[in-house]
Amino acid sequence: MRVLLAEDNALLRDGLALLLAGEGHEVCATVEDGDGLLPALLDHRPDVAVVDVRLPPGYRDEGLRAVVEARRQVPRLPVLVLSQYVERAYAAELLAHSAFGVGYLLKDRVARTEEFLDALERVAAGGTAMDPEVISQLMVRKPDDDPLAALTPREREVLSLMAEGHNNATIARLLFLVESSVNKHIGNIFSKLSIPAPDSGHRRVLAVLTYLRS
Repeated sequence: MRVLLAEDNALLRDGLALLLAGEGHEVCATVEDGDGLLPALLDHRPDVAVVDVRLPPGYRDEGLRAVVEARRQVPRLPVLVLSQYVERAYAAELLAHSAFGVGYLLKDRVARTEEFLDALERVAAGGTAMDPEVISQLMVRKPDDDPLAALTPREREVLSLMAEGHNNATIARLLFLVESSVNKHIGNIFSKLSIPAPDSGHRRVLAVLTYLRS
């Protein structure tokens, strides 16, 4: 894969570049600040971008704002966002338009190289990779008209694992279910969320997006 890295911490940036090169991926560009990120994303059109939320010069939301604008201009540009903390407003803004090819991980996950690389590959393929802690924060204080209110606790568990990017077989293993039961739960989720039937991959993205917006 062609990967663009946007990270101001030189040690982390160089470490990620070495890790990705060791896995056979090409680092097509590295960016150290928010000003250079949007032009780099639009110029290189990477298979996936790994972006820190907070970049110089302001260390606020420069990385996120560049990513949101890049995805407006290049729909479905895959992006894996890294953050030191759970930033609920930033995560919600990133997911405001589409959950296709979106990941949001806390930086301590990067140290778990297999987990990080798996998330990167899922995002590049158009899937989602949401940190469980991010998901739990986004679930806090749902409004009364929560679209997920009709889901059973088990269906919520299944949808939460879908949001993390797991496939049906993995969800079955994590919840100690047979895969046919997971398939049934997912069918119920689609039905209760009124998600149309055409293509299952697209339906999963719509379900995850509904979950993360709720």
